[in-house]
Amino acid sequence: MRAFRLASQAPRPSRQWALAGAVLAGVLVGAAASLQAVREDRYPPPPVTAESLYLTSGNTARRLSVGYAALAADLYWIRAIQYYGGHKIQSDQNAASEQAMALLFPLLDVTTSLDPRFNIAYRFGAIFLAEPAPGGAGRPDLAIALLEKGLRERPDKWEYMQDIGFVNYWWRHDYQEAAKWFDKASQVPEAPWFLRSLAAVTLAEGGDRRSSRTMWTAIRESAEIEWLKTDAEWRLKQLDAMDVIDAVQRAVDSAVPRTGRLTDWPALIRAGVVRGIPLDPAGVPLGIDHEGRVHIALTSPLHPLPSDTPASPISRQQ
Repeated sequence: MRAFRLASQAPRPSRQWALAGAVLAGVLVGAAASLQAVREDRYPPPPVTAESLYLTSGNTARRLSVGYAALAADLYWIRAIQYYGGHKIQSDQNAASEQAMALLFPLLDVTTSLDPRFNIAYRFGAIFLAEPAPGGAGRPDLAIALLEKGLRERPDKWEYMQDIGFVNYWWRHDYQEAAKWFDKASQVPEAPWFLRSLAAVTLAEGGDRRSSRTMWTAIRESAEIEWLKTDAEWRLKQLDAMDVIDAVQRAVDSAVPRTGRLTDWPALIRAGVVRGIPLDPAGVPLGIDHEGRVHIALTSPLHPLPSDTPASPISRQQ
């Protein structure tokens, strides 16, 4: 019996060979990896550019995806976000160019061809395209083209009409065209009431701070996506900051006949012009230059501010 147990506990020949094979395979894999590492260190492969990684035809991508078009659309959307984010991080105002995000529209076009009802891709994509460099591609024309593509799929989507009006207002400064699209959106059944008043305000006061506030309030109230709401709130705070700066500037200027031109906060506080260093809506102290001009601080999350007329569209710096 003892001999039988010892025999049964001994590894069978087949298990011995399997174990030996596994060990040998591990050794060979490790050796191959080391050899490849040495080879790549001496002869590095050429870098693969992002432009070589994507199909640029929506129809081709749809045929290749067979029954997985929605999944493929999600993947392309993720790649579009990565592409956008990567270029935004690497860019700055000096290095920005019109070609900095040349692949962004093709990526969004493929995404929305794979899934023609991809709402986020249309609305976020339009902002990515319209924002000037380095915050975006600086192509409001392509932003409008993307939204019009969405409208061909969903002609009753008033949000896309509102967004086209927004792009025309904020980045193309075409207030007549913006008002036309706001009015068109207002005529869609169940569209919010404020679109009609937004169209009227845009026509009457297009480009000034009041109409900008009306537009961003409308965007905030109609936002289906939290990011859009947050972005609208951020831009409204910028407009609030501009109001604060104007008020402080009036106080500084009005004191000149009495105190002379004072150009630092301690002197202005001692003269009773201001009670303390003024803060912007984000809680960051305002700056003042050697000529007594009040301005937003470079460290403020609200910097840079837009101009009173949006001749210099906002480009958020993360």
